Amino acid sequence: MTERVKLGVIGTGHMGQYHVNVAKTLNDATLVGIYDSDLERAKQIAEKHKTLSFSTIDDLISKMDAVVIAVPTFLHHEIAKKALQANKHVLVEKPIAETTEQAKELVKIAADKNLILLVGHVERFNGAVLELGKIVKDPLLIESRRLAPFNPRIKDVGVVLDMMIHDIDIVLNLVNSPVKKLSASGTKVLSAHEDVANVVLEFENGCLASITASRTTQAKIRTLNITQKDVYIMLDFTDQEIELHRQATSDILLLSEEIKYRQESIVEKIFVHKDNPLKQEQEHFIRCIRKETDPIVNRNSDVSTLEITYQILSEIHGTSKK
Repeated sequence: MTERVKLGVIGTGHMGQYHVNVAKTLNDATLVGIYDSDLERAKQIAEKHKTLSFSTIDDLISKMDAVVIAVPTFLHHEIAKKALQANKHVLVEKPIAETTEQAKELVKIAADKNLILLVGHVERFNGAVLELGKIVKDPLLIESRRLAPFNPRIKDVGVVLDMMIHDIDIVLNLVNSPVKKLSASGTKVLSAHEDVANVVLEFENGCLASITASRTTQAKIRTLNITQKDVYIMLDFTDQEIELHRQATSDILLLSEEIKYRQESIVEKIFVHKDNPLKQEQEHFIRCIRKETDPIVNRNSDVSTLEITYQILSEIHGTSKK
């Protein structure tokens, strides 16, 4: 494909408006129009961005090469399936669908039609995470914390599907080994869903991962720490920074009245290209459509992430989704 990709955005809520803002800046795509169930809001946003507002999803899909879907989770499968069956490429916000069976169906349709189906795990495109994939070789222990104050805007899902799923996705792709065992716990604090959750994943290759997420914490903390035999890796998602710690020397000092332990480490800061992860995500989507690159992960990775996520929710709430 040499011409600009005709792109439409479905859903103009909080995340949808971010997508609209970014889509206007893409070099190889044109934001042709938007749709929202609130037609008046869609019209106002379209006028602001000098694009079209469509009165139906079908009408928008028919005019596009590709669509971004940023609607409530329960609508993901229905709209993504409609777009794929119309031979349109799809970028759908996470989670890909409400159930793993729905996710598998979307993946199969995309594969059968040779279409791009990208799921909006935006942290994959965080500059620090992109560098992390070049550094992590054989992780022994992974510790992830994603903590934030409560946001009443998120009402349809708990902290696992809202926040923790990003770290589940990253950890699964870093370890690249089947999960042998998981244990999870969580509790409601300020909403009808779990607001605090922790999970420990044990992988068949021996790696352990502890993932904690909270949307009741009075500070925004997003970190990922990884222990390997030769290095300790510290990643900050917010600042998009990585530090590598390596032990240089360690001594025991025998003093007259006490024993002191001294350890010195070499700290290396990795250069990270810092950019807007959402812009990186959309640009990657367009490059995949134009056959300039392959998707950052294979389609089945999104299904695996959703399967583990729902196993965690089942452990917390005693329910299951298939």
